[in-house]
Amino acid sequence: MDIVIISGISGAGKSRVAAVLEDMDFYCVDNMPLAMMPKFAELCLATQGRYERVALVTDIRALKNMDELFKTFDEMRELGCVLKLLFIEAETETIVRRYKETRRRHPLDSSGSNLEEAVLKEIEMLALIRDKADEVIDTTGLTLSKLQRRLNQLLLEDSEIKALNVTVKSFGFKHGLPVEADILYDVRFVPNPFYIPELKPKTGLDDIVKDYVFGFEQSNEFFKRFCDMIDLLLPYYIEEGRRYFVVCFGCTGGKHRSPAMAEALTEYLSEKGYPVDCIHRDIDKE
Repeated sequence: MDIVIISGISGAGKSRVAAVLEDMDFYCVDNMPLAMMPKFAELCLATQGRYERVALVTDIRALKNMDELFKTFDEMRELGCVLKLLFIEAETETIVRRYKETRRRHPLDSSGSNLEEAVLKEIEMLALIRDKADEVIDTTGLTLSKLQRRLNQLLLEDSEIKALNVTVKSFGFKHGLPVEADILYDVRFVPNPFYIPELKPKTGLDDIVKDYVFGFEQSNEFFKRFCDMIDLLLPYYIEEGRRYFVVCFGCTGGKHRSPAMAEALTEYLSEKGYPVDCIHRDIDKE
């Protein structure tokens, strides 16, 4: 079991790091007391694989002896856990500004009048932990996408970084827009099989409807250009740390044209090696 310990300077972004790791399928626990970590690790191991990746945010300012920290880590390693300590920091001016913007009180500044002094004091207190950390992440000027990219590189295998789960969805405009769409295209420019008597009762999952939809030059030209665009865009989304992407095709009722397009794109992306699901939201609606 992999366990990431997230520690560092107050206001540097420990909780934000935990939120990103949660999106990366880590089981995250904020503000985990040090003394509870070995027992928590035992409980996770007892689930026999349910929790393979865990991230624990801990506040270690209260430790009187730093040896206690490293002793706890050794106990967890003896249980069979693979530990990685991330130390999160930021420039003093940045942390001071963040506290002023949020109007929160620094934990070492009970009076609220010596914020910068409190930040400098905490940096000094945690210097040893910083030196022992596996990775130090400075969040000064670090955008969310850059943070995601950095954590992906640190904690995921190359094959996982490249994995982008794509959902292809068909829908009917008369039933409303899908709010989850990252890309949405209107395919009502394709002649409608609804008006062909033998095709009307069928759907875009039937070969005869698919053949009709792709029997027009505009359909094939659109699909070719759309696939070229997808080939260009998806690697960029992966680079930005995206792990899920939703493509939606819409036609009038969501029964013929958009399901045919969605099925074709699903097959195309599957052949490209992307994990892909296909959903036809309105195919059974009247």
